[in-house]
Amino acid sequence: MRNVRFGTAFAVTAALLAGVLPGAASGADDKEKGKERAVHPVAILTFDERGPMAKDLGPKVVDLLFAKMVVKPDFYLVERAELKKVFDEQLLNVSGAVKADEAVKVGQLTGAKLIVTGTVVQVDKKLYLVAKLIGTETGRVAGASAEGAISDDLGTLVGKLADELDAAIAKQGDKLVPKPVPAVDRFAALNKKIGKATRPVVMVKVSEKHIGLPAIDPAAQTEIMLFAKEAGFGLIDSDESKSKVDVMITGEGFSEVAGRVGGLVSVRARLEVKAVDRRTGNVLAVDRQTVVVIDASEQVAGKTALQNAAADLAERLLPKLI
Repeated sequence: MRNVRFGTAFAVTAALLAGVLPGAASGADDKEKGKERAVHPVAILTFDERGPMAKDLGPKVVDLLFAKMVVKPDFYLVERAELKKVFDEQLLNVSGAVKADEAVKVGQLTGAKLIVTGTVVQVDKKLYLVAKLIGTETGRVAGASAEGAISDDLGTLVGKLADELDAAIAKQGDKLVPKPVPAVDRFAALNKKIGKATRPVVMVKVSEKHIGLPAIDPAAQTEIMLFAKEAGFGLIDSDESKSKVDVMITGEGFSEVAGRVGGLVSVRARLEVKAVDRRTGNVLAVDRQTVVVIDASEQVAGKTALQNAAADLAERLLPKLI
């Protein structure tokens, strides 16, 4: 079992969705150009330590960096205990040496679009904070750093790093995080991936709930059915015709409020699904997805988050049923 380093140093902050939203923070240059800044969900992982004077500074840097970023109104805090449990179960390496495939998994489990991790390095009498900014969907990497004397105040040095990261996200966020793909293009890509293979007949049953509010309609189930239909799968929605079903897709989803800023609410949703061959009972695929969405309406944000999670899962799940 790999050693997963957390302690009190692990923190995840979720920001506004990619895209323009009222009240989103903007840099001075962006304001002058009359455009709003897109801000993305960010996960702050542990920092490695190099050099005798850097010992035990990693957790402090992460805590201070979290404190510097969380005071900005665009960021939201995801419960640390819950995230630690998830990562412990997945045995992920969330240190400064996080790999691309692990970054993708972090994104899927937390809804983060960007990961911040790095290293505290001591060279002679100087201290360097070197951070990597990784896009969980693109695998692209950007960097930010801050340096000072070992005798300098650590909080001030971390503040400089926070400013550099903020600037890097503002400048390169669009390259690190892919632009939303139109639904029609996603359907086309899915069909191309599956090719001319015979599609089985499926039935989709996904229960969902929004903690604190009743669920009005099954957003996740509807989205998976939409993708299946557009990809040419046979669909049955009646238990009376269940005997004609080849594959049962079942799952559970929930959404909950992650935070509020002004008139906007941040909602996090998690969706888990599995596909089972109805005749043999064999499990064909199992998957899960976490998504963070912001909206003025708590219920709309919850439904949209489940819908987005279902779309991501459908793209990965349906090709496995062939």
